[in-house]
Amino acid sequence: MVSNFGEAMMEVYVKVMWMGRQCLVAACDADLLGKTLKFGRINFEVRREFYEGSLVNVREAVELIRNASNINLIGSKIISEALREGLIHPQAILDISGVPHTQIVRL
Repeated sequence: MVSNFGEAMMEVYVKVMWMGRQCLVAACDADLLGKTLKFGRINFEVRREFYEGSLVNVREAVELIRNASNINLIGSKIISEALREGLIHPQAILDISGVPHTQIVRL
């Protein structure tokens, strides 16, 4: 029972978008969807239209990220797991109101 609760806490929204042969994976921690974060004078919106796809366990999202050519991630859960798996570099992470965010383009 505890493991189910723990896994529920690690859910993220992930959306896969294809543009020709390029694959963009956008993922956000479930609790951030629909929120607006402040970044200086910029408002960063975690928009449903962009991030809301399937609600999955963070490990499932990481498997999708592995094969993506473009990645857009926001939230401590998804960023921590991607870092742990070596999929993103720590210097590629921005802090937006205490929330980690990264964008990666693989050439």
